[in-house]
Amino acid sequence: MTDVVWQTWASTHQARPRRTVTPGSVAQVTEAVSSAAAEGLRVRMVGAGHSFTDVAVTDGLLLSPTSLTRVRSVDPSAGTATVEAGLPLCDFNDVLARHGVALANMGDIAVQTMAGAVQTGTHGTGRDTGGLADQVVGMEMVLADGSVVECSADEEPDLFHAARVGLGAFGVVTALTMAVRPAFLLHAREEPMPLEEVLERLPELRADNDHFEFFWFPHTGNTNTKRNNVSAGPARPLTPFRAWLDDEFLSNTLFERVNRVCRRFPAMVPAVNHVSSRALSARVYTDASYRVFASVRDVRFVEMEYAIPVEHVVDVLREARSILERGRHRVSFPVEVRFAPADDVWLSTAYGRETAYVAVHVYQGTPHEAYFADMEALFTSVGGRPHWGKTHTRDRSYLESVYPMLDEAMAVRERVDPGRRFTNAYLDRVLG
Repeated sequence: MTDVVWQTWASTHQARPRRTVTPGSVAQVTEAVSSAAAEGLRVRMVGAGHSFTDVAVTDGLLLSPTSLTRVRSVDPSAGTATVEAGLPLCDFNDVLARHGVALANMGDIAVQTMAGAVQTGTHGTGRDTGGLADQVVGMEMVLADGSVVECSADEEPDLFHAARVGLGAFGVVTALTMAVRPAFLLHAREEPMPLEEVLERLPELRADNDHFEFFWFPHTGNTNTKRNNVSAGPARPLTPFRAWLDDEFLSNTLFERVNRVCRRFPAMVPAVNHVSSRALSARVYTDASYRVFASVRDVRFVEMEYAIPVEHVVDVLREARSILERGRHRVSFPVEVRFAPADDVWLSTAYGRETAYVAVHVYQGTPHEAYFADMEALFTSVGGRPHWGKTHTRDRSYLESVYPMLDEAMAVRERVDPGRRFTNAYLDRVLG
């Protein structure tokens, strides 16, 4: 197809590729990559567009994986499942549930494609379990020369370590083999808590819960905390009415309307945040893990997120509060804080260190540059690593100072894509 315009979910970037191809098999991906090489076109694979950066943008060949959606195998005894690149994470969860297995951890949005989520370092929160890339045990890829390779910790290990969070820079990921575990329930406890209490109790809250996170409402001292723990059951999900009221009406429909008002009248934000921070009352329920992990996010926003060494998170949040108290910014979206253990994925934001993730958001269409600049200066002052798929201004010179294995990863890239078939402006900036 030609003359097809593609844009990100938040309308932050737009692509006008020379051609768009929707391959339905690995052979068709190989054919598309080879034809692009013959025409001198660069190649990018898109997902669901949930990255806020231009990581997927190209003026060459755009591959859309909407027909690469098979679950090739689920092996509960081996604890693995192989899925093609374009299947949405939510659909993968449904298939796994029918086989009695589940992912050990995931983020709070489940509409991304599997490859897109893994390649950009999507993560949730967890004491013992890392992000999606940390759960990958094998990958199938099409390289720049058209060859199809499989990599794992035992087979092509350097490619595996470099390309799990690979941003599509090493090749086109066509399938992923994920580690899975027996399906499990999570007991969810969600309740308000003062920010200072959260910060003072943070070591305890992290240590005592399988999955802990919190949302701080700027211009207030209020947070909403989430504690999710593996449960033997029985399942006690939210009633349909309570789920609709909290997760659809209050968190989406009403929140959308509130943000529209705040975008037009920013002076109202502090007062509105005090009301919003008390709108969701405490609740307790037990449900299938993937239903607890993920939530509906219909309100469009722009986001910056940094992974910082966990030992700095309390000081960083107190300084963030001081920045907002100076009155330069009016921020109607909560600041989200999550946690992950260290992992061994070379370009993962949690590589080699226990990590706290701090995410700042603004409603779509609201000016964000000054707010994000102040927050980014704070995050980088402690060696923060930007989420690869979220707004940031870092380049190779900064990133090589916070990623110990970046040079090794780039040596792998030089081997598998010396002509930079899979690059674009974003990758030129962050990887060189």
